[in-house]
Amino acid sequence: MGFSMWVKEAKIFTKIYLSARESYYIIKRVGEDMEKTVSKNLLLINEKIAPCKPKIIAVTKYYDKTAIEDAFECGLRDFGESRVNDALAKMDLLCKELKEKSTFHFIGHVQSNKAKKIVKYFDYIHSVDSYRIAEIISNSALEIGKCQKVLLQLNNAGEETKFGYSKEGMLRDFERIISLEGIEVCGLMNMAPLMASERELEDLFEDVNSFRHQLENKFGYNLRELSMGMSNDYHIAVKHGATMIRIGRKLFS
Repeated sequence: MGFSMWVKEAKIFTKIYLSARESYYIIKRVGEDMEKTVSKNLLLINEKIAPCKPKIIAVTKYYDKTAIEDAFECGLRDFGESRVNDALAKMDLLCKELKEKSTFHFIGHVQSNKAKKIVKYFDYIHSVDSYRIAEIISNSALEIGKCQKVLLQLNNAGEETKFGYSKEGMLRDFERIISLEGIEVCGLMNMAPLMASERELEDLFEDVNSFRHQLENKFGYNLRELSMGMSNDYHIAVKHGATMIRIGRKLFS
């Protein structure tokens, strides 16, 4: 190799090395910034919900696996996902310790053809909205020797664009669902309308809590969890009994 060719290749190598080094520090800095953002936002959220102490579920469906890792470093142990294949791809990349010490919540609509995957990889399913889905989940859980923790989704606002039971429908199916061997019904889940006023949110969340007590009294069954409240309304939900709040944007942005 001639000297001029050697110099040329050395320059190319140096350029590649410096570019890679720069990229490493940019990625590192972005990661550090995300962790700081989560830490700061988590402090604000805890201040806003005090003295209540609901479980904070970090909703990571719009973020990659580094968001889960950053939230874990900040002390969070509950993570929510709603798209099965995307969630599993991220979870496969997580270290063993993080997965073993974390609880994963499926918060999206359950499609019957994906129920087995959801049962296998998620600790909680928040979105049971029919007896048929509850039965499919139960059977899938029994196949792998698991009792799947679930919440029943209540659509008390009657929104046609959202899934979930009406109160009448849940009263009709409740006894059959709690008798299924492969599931444990832990409570109720609710998604309030996006454009609801504060007064409307107060009424809707209180209605969910009241309906929970109605179910408990009628069927003699303990519903310990209320999963309600997201980035826009979690501070209202906790005043009406929420034990789980699902937060994405207000945590990571």
